[in-house]
Amino acid sequence: MIILGIDPGLRTTGFGVIHKQGARLRYIASGTIKSGEGDLPKRLKVILDGVGQVARQYQPDCAAIEQVFVNVNPQSTLLLGQARGAAICALVTAELAVAEYSPTQVKQAVVGTGRAVKAQVQAMVARLLALPGLPGTDAADALGVAICHAHSRETLTLIAGANAASGGTVAAAGLPGPLAGLRMKRGRLVG
Repeated sequence: MIILGIDPGLRTTGFGVIHKQGARLRYIASGTIKSGEGDLPKRLKVILDGVGQVARQYQPDCAAIEQVFVNVNPQSTLLLGQARGAAICALVTAELAVAEYSPTQVKQAVVGTGRAVKAQVQAMVARLLALPGLPGTDAADALGVAICHAHSRETLTLIAGANAASGGTVAAAGLPGPLAGLRMKRGRLVG
């Protein structure tokens, strides 16, 4: 399965493409889409067109995007939300299913702690994908989103199937191990 991860930004939107086969992750590509300065509608079109081009070039099976966190400056949050919307529109136009993850979920999946700093995310992305060097911060974040989805998708699919079979919990389906007794509530695992 090929996964496209997006780290939205108004000035710089990161993208990362990975291939997941079983438990193995392989790097395909990463980079940034720079929208520059100036008129907001033109910058949003650059993001829309750029993400669309990446989707056409790499033909992913699915996509994941980082959710917006609330900034101290509400204007910045609104602008980031618009950039994120342009990226989501490009993904949906490419007929991709789009998953969303919070920055904390991405850091937890990649580094093991939701309070990781960018340098830790870069280092772990490079290690997990056996890269020869560190990717740029925006590309690393996008690859992190793709890695998060690669790990989360498998678990969420298993839980959804078990919940459907059991009428509500993984434990009722007779699945042993760390998923026993868990269920999904508002997109999160709860016991």
